[in-house]
Amino acid sequence: MASLASLSLSVSTAPPCRARGAAAVVARCRRRRRMGVVRAKVREIFMPALSSTMTEGRIVSWTAAEGDRVAKGDPVVVVESDKADMDVETFYDGIVAVVLVPAGESAPVGAPIALLAESEEDLAVAKARAQSLPKSPALESPPPPPPPPPAAPAVAKGAATPHAKKLAKQHRVDLSTVVGTGPHGRVTGADVETAAGIKPKPKGPKAAPPPPRPHHPAPPPPAVLPPVPGATVVSFTAMQAAVKSKGVTKTLLLVKAAAMALTQHPVVNASCRDGKSFSYNSSINIAVAVAIEGGLLTPVLEDVDKLDVYLLAQKWRGLLKKARMKQLLPDEYSSGTFSLSNLGMFGVDRFDAILPPGQGAIMAIGGSRPTVVANKDGFFSIKNEMLVNVTADHRIIYGADLAAFLQTFAKIVEDPESLTL
Repeated sequence: MASLASLSLSVSTAPPCRARGAAAVVARCRRRRRMGVVRAKVREIFMPALSSTMTEGRIVSWTAAEGDRVAKGDPVVVVESDKADMDVETFYDGIVAVVLVPAGESAPVGAPIALLAESEEDLAVAKARAQSLPKSPALESPPPPPPPPPAAPAVAKGAATPHAKKLAKQHRVDLSTVVGTGPHGRVTGADVETAAGIKPKPKGPKAAPPPPRPHHPAPPPPAVLPPVPGATVVSFTAMQAAVKSKGVTKTLLLVKAAAMALTQHPVVNASCRDGKSFSYNSSINIAVAVAIEGGLLTPVLEDVDKLDVYLLAQKWRGLLKKARMKQLLPDEYSSGTFSLSNLGMFGVDRFDAILPPGQGAIMAIGGSRPTVVANKDGFFSIKNEMLVNVTADHRIIYGADLAAFLQTFAKIVEDPESLTL
């Protein structure tokens, strides 16, 4: 739940007193002691900042309407941020006096979206306060449409192109008697030649089309060659085909492999939150980049090294469903210690991922392709290979640490039996 800032307004109804002499001062002080002071309290409900990157929020719905009495801790509005939809609760008791930003409209972070009155006597003060507040940009009337561009000025009678003027001088043609066929009635060279009785020069003959190529029947497909000694598909692909029917995707297998490599190289799992202090995380929480409509989210799989691939698949399906409905909680997309982005399904061979703030490294995985590889004995084989690179914060992770981490990751991928344990 997000917290709401508030502003108190105090209105005093005691009239000023004018003192004339010491006796008047004493009488005025006595009257003030006897006179009651009435204070009206009106608080503004602001648009909260639901994430570190949020600049404005959209009101999905108001759970409390105007005139409803709310208590401290009650949800009053549902706000859509750039990450998820969240209920926002109030920290004060009172009555929802005026809704400044209706459902479906947006407001910047920190702008007032409603007024909360402490009692029914303060409703009039709240409504007067609402009249003095500036209107939300979304509610203001749209600006008038720009005036249409001025029409192009008509070409004066007798206007001609330079080439037409040259021809008219050569053939003694009065341009004022020639009807122009060019843009806006401009006289062209062809108009002058027509007025002088000159036939237009025929254009050169068109190039003859190339002779049709003789049709040859397609050659028969070559016979299937015998397999090369040692040729086989890497075991990673075979295992993926075996477990895909149970909901385990290639991305989840790579996430599990990265977590097992991080247990052997914990320095790559380090974090830098404020740019000054560094911490080595005891938990391996891997954030996986997911494209959604209108943006990108990174749902976090927590304690990946402690879960098998089938439990990871179950958790991942739940996170994906919440991400597509924009219902992820902040801890479910901002608690990652290591990130992974896989664009292989889009046919991307290689790319460089941008390091998220506060994390030490992010892995970028391209598509896997069959490649002919020669082993140490000189035999050729076909293996599925993919290019993997890591972007890291070199203030806390050295290049040698990354190289060792990638070597361990490659060994796990090439021999993935341990991933299913």
